[in-house]
Amino acid sequence: MMSVNRAKIIRGGRIFFCAAVLISLAVLGVAHAEDQATNGAVRERLLMDFNWRFAFGHAREPGKDFDPAGNYFSYYAKAGNGAGAAAVDFDDRGWRLLDLPHDWAVEVPFDRAGSASHGYKAIGRNFPATSVGWYRKTFFIPASDAGRRISVEFDGVFRDSTVWVNGFYLGREASGYTGFNYDLTSVLNYGGENVIAVRADASLEEGWFYEGAGIYRHVWLEKTAPLHVADHGTFVSSEVTNNLATITARVTVNNDDTNSVPFEIEQTILDANGQPLASGVSKSLSLAAGTPGEFSSSLTVTNPALWSCESPYLHKLVTTIRTENAVVDRYETSFGIRTVRWDANEGFFLNGKHVELKGTCDHEDHAGVGAAVPDELNMFRLTQLKKMGSNAIRTSHNPPTPELLDACDRLGLLVMDENRRMGASLEVLSELESFIRRDRNHPSVIIWSLGNEEWNLEGNERGRRITEAMQSLVQRLDPTRRVTSAISGGWGYGASTIVDVMGLNYFSHGSEDQFHAKFPGKPMVATEEASTFSTRGIYVTDRDHQHLSAYDVNKPDWGELAEPAWTHYVERPYIAGTFQWTGFDYRGEETPFGWPAISSQFGIMDVCGFPKDNFYYYQAWWSDAPVLHLFPHWNWPGREGEDIDVWVQSNCEEVELFLNGQSQGRKKMPRNSHLEWKVKYAPGTLLARGFNGGKEILADQRETTGAPAAIQLTPHRENLRADREDVSVITTQVNDAQGRLVPNATNEITFSITGPGRIIGVGNGDPSSHEPDKFVETTSALPLENWRMKTVESLTNRPEMAFEVDDSNWQTVSFKPGDGRGNRNQNAQPLVYRASFERPANAGDAALTLVWRATGDEESVCLNGRPLAHGANWNDGNVAFELPPENLRDGKNIIAVALKNSRDSRRNPITGEPGLVCVTKPCGPWKRSLFSGLAQVIVQSTGEPGQIVLTAHSPQVADGVLKLKAVAVSVRPFVQ
Repeated sequence: MMSVNRAKIIRGGRIFFCAAVLISLAVLGVAHAEDQATNGAVRERLLMDFNWRFAFGHAREPGKDFDPAGNYFSYYAKAGNGAGAAAVDFDDRGWRLLDLPHDWAVEVPFDRAGSASHGYKAIGRNFPATSVGWYRKTFFIPASDAGRRISVEFDGVFRDSTVWVNGFYLGREASGYTGFNYDLTSVLNYGGENVIAVRADASLEEGWFYEGAGIYRHVWLEKTAPLHVADHGTFVSSEVTNNLATITARVTVNNDDTNSVPFEIEQTILDANGQPLASGVSKSLSLAAGTPGEFSSSLTVTNPALWSCESPYLHKLVTTIRTENAVVDRYETSFGIRTVRWDANEGFFLNGKHVELKGTCDHEDHAGVGAAVPDELNMFRLTQLKKMGSNAIRTSHNPPTPELLDACDRLGLLVMDENRRMGASLEVLSELESFIRRDRNHPSVIIWSLGNEEWNLEGNERGRRITEAMQSLVQRLDPTRRVTSAISGGWGYGASTIVDVMGLNYFSHGSEDQFHAKFPGKPMVATEEASTFSTRGIYVTDRDHQHLSAYDVNKPDWGELAEPAWTHYVERPYIAGTFQWTGFDYRGEETPFGWPAISSQFGIMDVCGFPKDNFYYYQAWWSDAPVLHLFPHWNWPGREGEDIDVWVQSNCEEVELFLNGQSQGRKKMPRNSHLEWKVKYAPGTLLARGFNGGKEILADQRETTGAPAAIQLTPHRENLRADREDVSVITTQVNDAQGRLVPNATNEITFSITGPGRIIGVGNGDPSSHEPDKFVETTSALPLENWRMKTVESLTNRPEMAFEVDDSNWQTVSFKPGDGRGNRNQNAQPLVYRASFERPANAGDAALTLVWRATGDEESVCLNGRPLAHGANWNDGNVAFELPPENLRDGKNIIAVALKNSRDSRRNPITGEPGLVCVTKPCGPWKRSLFSGLAQVIVQSTGEPGQIVLTAHSPQVADGVLKLKAVAVSVRPFVQ
């Protein structure tokens, strides 16, 4: 069957039309037999996370921000004139080596002068020395890439980032949540090394919650042909009628060539097994040089497997671009076939089936790693929510990392995808557009949220105008989804009158019933509710330690307890469901406390993902599984004979409670509620039995335990992918001699690890703990100063290499940028260089390393007259020497180098110092105290296969030993 489609082509802001011939409903292969991909032309997407250098800059003092004094031109004055740390030849060898994602905020200490929003971390305007971070990476581009389009893409940098490549300024992105990319094609060295430099300034916050600092999301290097699919250039939507799905596949193509290019587009839908279901070809297309064009295909899939919460089936759209029968681009888009509908009276429907939204609001930080959450850790967190019975999350209050949405797609979790800033300025709307284009193919995303609790906008005309402008843009970019905004006041006025779906933040702020009566055609959803306070494992409020009872009894004046918050919406079927605040504790917002508390206590789970007792309330009424959870623990020495409040969270019809075999009464379980007893404490066994239809189906018990005897380590998964990214989340606890968890244990646990794994974070969920989440080595650089040079007759037995040498009459040497090693001896005579450095008085156990750029042949290097190398030739030009502590002196130390000068092309003069001394202070042992009996350690693979052994030690208890396996896998392509 032949049809004609009018495809939009955008040129210079104007819209033109051309005819595109489509073959619809044809079941074709992904590529034709005659396809001949041009060598190196097909798209490559390479992970760019490994082997970055990092150092703190300074927010106030240019000299401490690697801005060289006396530099005539600034960073921005001349193209390619990146100065200081943005310069190609800047010496970053004294910087710390690390992998991304990286959050430096989680590494700095706590300080009362810090922002409460960031959990009192020593970052922000009061801490200029730890609020700016610099990153640098050297990467190779092969000569064969010449002629391709090459770009770098950042998923997110917090915050106010500036990027240079090879000294060329590329751009600045203020937002910490907006992904961005830069075209590098014109500034790269093909067949050579390239340097990317990033400066991030986290002095200002963007939200009022912990946000991290630095390159905390992935970075990618993308290579395409000049004719290629644009960044986030596809949009797939589906309509399902009976057993037929009509798929609309839109694609934006960029022609970055210098000539007009004829081409064709094939779009093929693959099932989950990679088998083709439908394909269409648009032929005889053309784009003028430097122009984009948007094209659309309509494909049909019969008897489609639908994406749902229970069966999150994913399809793939493969977009192939050919010119002259050669494949020049192949772009894959994951998507799901499903329909969504919001009804003003009956709520939300997925694939025509009513679904009550049982959601949580979630920030993105986790114990140990802060905002730099590895992909598998995101999967762990989402899986914990699913275990609770949740079917939805709200990305409060910003666009998430893309991998979180990928995980939601795979797990079947519905997403309210939230924008960070509201406004109608060009910058804000540009951020909004980037966000929508990036996320609109995710089947998990069922609604867009424009913002949260914008008190200056919610109930007035200005708010209505801004909301209308933003919503209009979203509807133009994605007409398949509705738009909401989380509104905490002014219901019935301003923004609430224009938004597609009314978003309710806390029923204490108004009347949903009155709003529904006034706007009977407007769907509604509880975008935020509850805000219950609780501390995991604590059953007596202790305000001295900022700990609150874990019973469902603590709430703020604007919020509600878990039970009445849920039942309020259950009783109103016209409201689509609720997103409870919050799924996890998070740093910042230490309500109802301030310093020294450093974390919120709103979470249904703590910041480690350990469930609090309310977890089981939601599990009982949000899931279909039988649930019986008894609390508190039964270790109450000194309280014998006192009443202890005993609660049961369950969905059993009846529950009977026993203490040491004596019944404390049998009670019926009210729907969406819980049960309570007062029990006089006596050591022993507290037992709950759950009954349905008069038959016991579940039991749960708490026992009085003995003293801590042994450490137990339990991983969430025992096998890791040996890809340098994968993680295992490991629960640490101490048990008594009978193997029972000691619920009030506080032992400090020290961790050590061997094999192809590394510890990347520890935590325990205590909202007022000031223990470190990370133990990282610190690296600093000592400059070699007072350079002097002397020409000598030979390299044999040089007395000038000794420590006590009068070099005052030697020629002084400068290695400042621009000098070009002008002091080199052009007669190729042997030379001796001397320089000094000051050993820090507080060096302690720090290791000192001389990092040296070879400057000639037959080099000999001495420290204080003691040889480090003799007559060496270093082909790669870079070497490092560990400086023996016994040869170091307090105060002044001398480095002397004798060499045969060379003018070989591989020794071309370079600017910058030839050497420096790195001071590396070891991080010390990883450790964390148990809180309410638990702690967490996160282990990451280092890239090699093999056995990883984690050992946990604490005095007077048996060590815990855990063996993990790093399994060899095919890793995703990455930049070497």
